[in-house]
Order: sequence, then structure tokens, then C-alpha cells
Amino acid sequence: MAQTKEPERYEGVERRLQVVGVCLFALFGLLCFQLWQLQVVQRNRFEEESRENSQGLTRLKSSRGVIHGRGGVVLADNRASTEVAFVPGECPKARIPEVCARLQELIGIKADALMAKVESVAKAPYTQLTVKTDVSKSEHITIEEHAFELPGVVAVSSPQRRYLFGQTGGQILGYLSEINPEELQDWQGYYMMDLVGRSGVERVYEQPLHGQDGYAMVTKYASGAAQLRTDRRGVPFVATRDSLGHSLQEEGGRREPVAGNPLYLTLDIGLQAKCEQLLAGERGAIVVLEAETGGVLALASAPGYDPNVFVNRGRSESRSELTTSEKMRNRAIQEIYPPGSVFKIAMAVAGLEEGFINENTRYFCGGTFTLPAGGRSFKCHSKWGHGSTGVIEALAYSCDVFFYNNGVKLDIDRISKWSHLMGMGDKTGIDLPSETPGIVPSREWKAKHFEGKPEWERRWYTGETVSVSIGQGGLSTTPLQNAVLMACIVNGGYRVRPYLNAEADPERSERLFSEKTCKIVTEGLRMCVAKTEGNPQGTGRQAHIEGMTVIGKTGTAQVVGNKFQDKYKSEEDIPYEMRDHAWFVAGVLDREPKIAMCILVEHGLHGGSTACPMAKEVIEYFYANDPKRQEQPAATPAAVAKAETP
Repeated sequence: MAQTKEPERYEGVERRLQVVGVCLFALFGLLCFQLWQLQVVQRNRFEEESRENSQGLTRLKSSRGVIHGRGGVVLADNRASTEVAFVPGECPKARIPEVCARLQELIGIKADALMAKVESVAKAPYTQLTVKTDVSKSEHITIEEHAFELPGVVAVSSPQRRYLFGQTGGQILGYLSEINPEELQDWQGYYMMDLVGRSGVERVYEQPLHGQDGYAMVTKYASGAAQLRTDRRGVPFVATRDSLGHSLQEEGGRREPVAGNPLYLTLDIGLQAKCEQLLAGERGAIVVLEAETGGVLALASAPGYDPNVFVNRGRSESRSELTTSEKMRNRAIQEIYPPGSVFKIAMAVAGLEEGFINENTRYFCGGTFTLPAGGRSFKCHSKWGHGSTGVIEALAYSCDVFFYNNGVKLDIDRISKWSHLMGMGDKTGIDLPSETPGIVPSREWKAKHFEGKPEWERRWYTGETVSVSIGQGGLSTTPLQNAVLMACIVNGGYRVRPYLNAEADPERSERLFSEKTCKIVTEGLRMCVAKTEGNPQGTGRQAHIEGMTVIGKTGTAQVVGNKFQDKYKSEEDIPYEMRDHAWFVAGVLDREPKIAMCILVEHGLHGGSTACPMAKEVIEYFYANDPKRQEQPAATPAAVAKAETP
């Protein structure tokens, strides 16, 4: 029987096995050493890194500063607003269409639009998608009742702006809208979707009103997105769980948000409401100032808007239409008009201070004024004239011919100088945005305005001075500027800077004109309003209040020339847009605080018949309520309900 041959062993195989064994032992030893390094030596370091990777900061939004009016009444505050959000990663994928459809049934959102949002974050399923903002209490309750049908749907609360008086004072307070990318780069402490002030004091005082956000340290999902749930008041829950049952909780790192600074305004909301009521159905403005300080008591503009319309994020057709409408224009500071005979106050001061007229100067008014050397003729508003007239009577009865003569002697550059001194043709400096400076012409102004035109177009003519002398021609001012002009007379010759922030220091100029000039002008303005027997009545007599010293000046500013209006039999037949603007400026001398005011009614025809009765009501209302102790009217239930309605 043949013997089985043993397989030959290759020479050196034992040595190879030994080398492999040594290498394996060395690698195993190195692995053990590395594990010892990671788990023992560097344990603290990796524990800290692991903790950081599983935690993240989430922002706790600050509430915007509360705005108060005169007497401490709250004009704008914040309320809890609930929004419905959807986290697709917390909902089984097959059920997402069902949840979207159910949300459409329950709260009226568009399921297709929500599905599109879900698809857009397919790579980041734990993104929190906003379904609906500022949901009503009933919708919030509905979502909670059907929570079992809505996996991934949560209700989150956050502070939302509320304007308690609705449209009243809306143009002063301003409105909010989402921050834009450019602002986001320049402003610290802001994030996308934040609302910022766009007009009014909300814009001017944006930084102090904004506040400082806080933060909370919370655990993260595997996606790396920090998640934090809040209760109905916006307060984060101590703990919650994700769709897999993993605990999500605050980890101890937390800084509470700091609310924005409160803002206190000089605005008397009751007076503001009264002014807006008087302007209802009109286009115009009413300004009321504390004459000694410049504090703004009322700054009404009509038509206006309700800033509550803008408190929700996102875009809407109604808001887009509103932002382009005339309701957004504050006529008190942004629109300019020829001041008409109101400007005669500045003309009287300039003539008296320059020495071209005094209390004894008289000009004969026969109904017309003709320039020397056979020039053109200008009419007085009184067809039969005023006879021999001095400066006091000229102010009381608004004699154009007196001021034509005064203006020609003064010349346009002196008129311009004194107009600017008393606040016309310049921004007043009020703490509101987008103020318009107006126009007070001069030779230099015309040459620059018509630069590049023939020399005869750039030259200033005496006939233009005549028109400016009664507040027409190239002259244009704002209602606020005319209120400042009136304050100069009421306070004895000081120009004030109008302001709304009650904590600001009042600013006023050095005395601009003498006490004698002030007395002469004041007497003319007193006679304009006073009712006396046996004498001609002043043009502002409908503003007279028995037992109170009211001074004032009416104005009727032409929009088109006489030749266009003369075609119509009566003023009522003149088309609205061709009718004259109605002005009245007024002041009260024997009450505290002394006030100065201006009323403009666009196309109101005559200051004496349209604006004067309004001024009387404003003055009576203001002094019937002690402005330093009065209880401000509470926000009406309707206004509050409207503010809370999405």
C-alpha cells in the first residue's frame, strides 16, 4: 500500500507567522492605547464637544417698547399673538398630504401652498414652517382639539404690536414692516422676519423701541436645528419630546429678553381724536402746539390709516394698495401749499422790524393796487376796498392792498429773510421722518431754480413780489410751519422746534422781534377774531369764544387763477379740485398752556367760514379738559377688538 506523502512546508513560514502575530499585537495595543486616550485622558474635552454638538441657542424675542401719550395713556403696546407652524420631520411622510388637507378644513389655509413649502424643505425636514400667523382664539382651540390628527403641527406664541386707538394718531405713530436685507447687514441685533418701524415715531425711535433679544440653550435634533416649544404666552416649556420620544429641554443657559424702552409723547390723544373727527370727510390737517415749548398736542391729517393693518408679517394686496395711497401722506408735514393771507403775519413783522411801516402807517385801499410806472393791477379780496388802512386793520380785515404796498417796499430778499427766521421754507426739526421744507422764493432761489434758462426767465420781477406778499406766487409752506409762525406771536417772538418726545429738551431761538412789534401784530390778530358792535367784523370772527382771548388769521389760497373761477356763477359750481384752500391760524393768550394752532382744509374755499368754526371747537375742547390732570379717554372696545382681529 502506497504511503501518503506529507505536504511540504515552505521554508520560513514560521517566521512569517511570528511577524504577523507581532504586528496584530502591536495594532491591538495601539487601538487600546488610543481608546484609553479618548475615553480617559481626553474624556472631559470630548464630553464638552459632544454637549456643544447636541445643544444650540434659540432666540427669545423681545417685546417692542410701549408708546404713551400725554397723561400716560397707552397708545401702542404688545399682545400675545399665536401662529400655527408645521415641522414636516415630525409627521410620517405618508400622512403629510392628509395633515395639509385637514389644516385647510380647520383654519382655512391653502393645502397646495403648504405642500409646496414642505417640498421646498425636503432636505431639512425639521424646519419649522409657518402655516398661519395671528390665529384667533377659536382657531387656536380648534388646533389643540384636533392635535391627534395633526402630527408635526404646533402653536407658537410671540409678542405682536397693537395700536389701541386704531386710526387715531396712526400717521404719527407710524407702521411696521419686515426688515430688508440691506438693513439686516447694517443693524446689529436684528434677524430676518423682524418687524421694524417704517414711518412716524416707530421709525424715528426704532432703536430704543426695538429692545434686546434673549436666548435659551436647548437640545438639537439630528438635523442640527435648535428646537424650542412655547406655551400660549410665548414662554418656553421646560421639556418636550420629538417624534421619536427623545427629550428636548432647556439646558440651563438662558438670558431673558429685555423689552424696548418706553416712549412718552406730548400727544393729547383726546385732542387728536377731536381734530380727526373735525376733518372727517375732508382732506387737510390740524396742528396744535404748546406755544412756549413747541410740544405737539395734536397733529391730525386726513385721510389717515390704521397701523394695525401692518402688524402681521408677509404681504397682502390690501396693504400694498394702502402703501401707495394718499392716506400714507401726512399732510401736516409732508404736503406744501400756498399759505394765502396767513403769510400776512410774517409780512407785518418784517415791515415793522425793517422800519418800512409802523402803527401809524396807512395805505388807501380802493379795491385794486397798480404797480408804479403803469404796471399791472392786482385786486384786493374786497371788491370795494377797505379805505384808509393801517397794519392792525389790515391784519383784522385781511386787506391785500396794504400788504402789496408793504411787500414792494420790503422787496423779496427781505421777505425771504424774515420768513426763514420765523420757520417758513425750512424743516421745523420735528421728530418725524420725511418732513418737507417748503419754498420761500428769493432772487437767488429763482436764478438757481431756472438755471440754464434765458436771463429773462431767471430774473425776479416786482409783480412776483406782490403775489408773494399775500402768500401766493412761488411761496409754499406746510401746516406745521404755519403753526410755528403763530407760536412766534403767541410766545412773544421766539421760534420753537416742534417735538413729540416728551423727554426731549425744548428748543427755541433767541427773540426774533421786539415786544412792540409783537403787540402791534397781536392786536391785529385779536381784532381779526373779536366780535365788536358798530365796527366791521374781522375775517376770523367765527372763532370767537366769549371770555377767552383768541387771536387768529384767516387765509384763502388760490389753486387756479381768477379767470378759471370766474366762469362759474357760484363757488359751489366750481369743480372741487379748482376750489381755494381754506386756512386759519390761531392762538390763545390767557390760558395755560398757551397754544398755537393751524388748520388747513384742502379746497375748503374760505378760512373764515370753513376753518374758523373748527378752530373754535378745538380750543373749547382742549380747555374744557384740564390738560395737566385730565383723564385721557380709554381705547374704545371697538378699537381694541379691531386691533386683536387678524
